[in-house]
Amino acid sequence: MDKIFFILEVLDKYPAIWKIEGVISQNLTYRLFAKANFWLITQLIYFANLSISSLKSHNMKKTILLITSLSIVFNAALGVKPGGKKEWLDYEDAKKDDPDFSIQGEYGSPKKGGAKWGVQVVALGNGKFDAFILEGGLPGAGWDRTKSRTKTSGTAAALKSSDGKLTAVIEDGKITVSNDGKKAAVLPRIERESPTLGQKAPKGAIILFDGSNTDEWHNAKMYKDRLMAETKSKRKFRDYQCHIEVMTTYEPFDRGQGRSNSGVYHQGRFETQVLDSFGLEGRMNEFGGIYSIAAPKLNMCFPPLRWQTYDVDFAAAKFEGDKKVKNAFITVRHNGVIIHDNQELGHTTTAAPIRKYDDTPGFLYFQGHGNRVMYRNVWVLEK
Repeated sequence: MDKIFFILEVLDKYPAIWKIEGVISQNLTYRLFAKANFWLITQLIYFANLSISSLKSHNMKKTILLITSLSIVFNAALGVKPGGKKEWLDYEDAKKDDPDFSIQGEYGSPKKGGAKWGVQVVALGNGKFDAFILEGGLPGAGWDRTKSRTKTSGTAAALKSSDGKLTAVIEDGKITVSNDGKKAAVLPRIERESPTLGQKAPKGAIILFDGSNTDEWHNAKMYKDRLMAETKSKRKFRDYQCHIEVMTTYEPFDRGQGRSNSGVYHQGRFETQVLDSFGLEGRMNEFGGIYSIAAPKLNMCFPPLRWQTYDVDFAAAKFEGDKKVKNAFITVRHNGVIIHDNQELGHTTTAAPIRKYDDTPGFLYFQGHGNRVMYRNVWVLEK
């Protein structure tokens, strides 16, 4: 225990070791400092046969930094987030490693009117699930905010609502929903695809990312052929149409804003949120929301590790001299469905890297929040 307390003391006394350029990224720094994996660091000290006296030598900072770096590498190899929770970046790996992954997802029909009910099943880890039963079908295929949405919880073999009236069982790729003990629906598991997925850039468009390099981005990193969150475009834009494809990671043990959190900032001023908010209510801080301005008309978030699309028409604010005469406006299609229709943007959004509201062009910024959200097929057509 004395070694554990000593490590805590060192981390508190020398916080700068978490921020050394080129070793630990700024985004990971916050999450590491907030939720450091002390157990793994302690084990590494034991493995290295380091004593308290050796750590107190003049090389202490370098030693701790080495141990910390090793812990990050080991966590990454194990597929563990900096906060210590398991995450997956690839569909096939998640399917192979976690049986819950093949249970979570959407049940119903991809077509409007194809089913009277839809169900979105959210994995919570260790065989636990929330299943949201939607009257009229899935979002974008029948359900809207005027229809009922009932939460059931439990295991795949026994899901039930808080009042016990709605129950469900998932078996052999289907969900059976019962109401007051009477069978109401049997729905197959499906995987929807955005109608604009893979959309090619039109003539005259600027291709910002095609999977081959990061030349158009500042300090960008790639995972396979994907662009990782926490980067901004070198080019700046005023009025434009853009297409962006994004994938959230599978993080069944995380919750809320810690679950594959990112964001697309238009002009560096206005954020359309990216988050694994599959199955949730569709608030302004969830996927598709415009922070502090507007919630999406529908929560069109697909399950994690499915490619999703943002198709955006952005019109910049108009100024006469220093006076703003017209606000910026934005229309957003999420997975092919309009979730914001010519939405007025009266102010810059929370945490925008460019807080000044003026008529200067701005960059596209893919926020990281320490999460490994992935992007591809990004292009902009200026107007």
